[in-house]
Amino acid sequence: MERLCKYIYAKDRTDRIRTCAILCHIYHHALHSRWYQARDLMLMSHLQDNIQHADPPVQILYNRTMVQLGICAFRQGLTKDAHNALLDIQSSGRAKELLGQGLLLRSLQERNQEQEKVERRRQVPFHLHINLELLECVYLVSAMLLEIPYMAAHESDARRRMISKQFHHQLRVGERQPLLGPPESMREHVVAASKAMKMGDWKTCHKAMMGRGRRDWLVPFPEALLSVSMTPSDMFELDLPTVHSIISKMIINEELMASLDQPTQTVVMHRTEPTAQQNLALQLAEKLGWSPSPDLVIHPPPPPKVLGLQA
Repeated sequence: MERLCKYIYAKDRTDRIRTCAILCHIYHHALHSRWYQARDLMLMSHLQDNIQHADPPVQILYNRTMVQLGICAFRQGLTKDAHNALLDIQSSGRAKELLGQGLLLRSLQERNQEQEKVERRRQVPFHLHINLELLECVYLVSAMLLEIPYMAAHESDARRRMISKQFHHQLRVGERQPLLGPPESMREHVVAASKAMKMGDWKTCHKAMMGRGRRDWLVPFPEALLSVSMTPSDMFELDLPTVHSIISKMIINEELMASLDQPTQTVVMHRTEPTAQQNLALQLAEKLGWSPSPDLVIHPPPPPKVLGLQA
């Protein structure tokens, strides 16, 4: 593949064939889990800047390549890169059409017979189809691994933003169900895993989420804990170096106000975070148009003295 693509890069003078060769080269790297080579080739080609001016078959190939890039990043454990690569396809609601694997009913009603024939000729053969359910599952799991830690760290923040609207929609659908039985569909499994991950119940989730489970268990409750043992427990079953690495990254990224005590193998929590009541007081002050510092809320100044008037 590399030899053939390099031949086209050197000999071809038309942008279309060169673009298709680059996309096929990236697709080949992603298909064989060579994430960094595929990512670097995509960034160096600058195809994302002008792909909207390409003809529809090239755009379909570009969309398929981006999907394979996202799945490749997910296989490598790069959840943020996977989410970013799949975001545009999944948020459009037209993944089937954008990947050339079918036409939407509403799109058929807007086209005449000639346009429909042209569209059908652009469709990818069935044996080359990308599993749309797998694509959605990869996107939702990536969004879960990004959204649940963010929700845990900003639980009392009124200005909390959404990383994935589709993931939040699935959570709301799961919360509206009156009876919660065992999950059956893929979306129900993701929702159940999200709830278990938020509670730190990694066994209901997946082994790949063990580190994330401990991380999300520590973030919401720093004010309720004085110290946490780093000794592997039945709750997470992680070895000591893994636990040490996870907590060290959280401290460096200022996600956890704590320090490591090596002799006792514990995490000592520093109670510098405002409590839930203090966060609510800050939000109320912002709504009233007055934004004090957290220190003023935690330690309010003494009331001013009232001086009497002398006649």
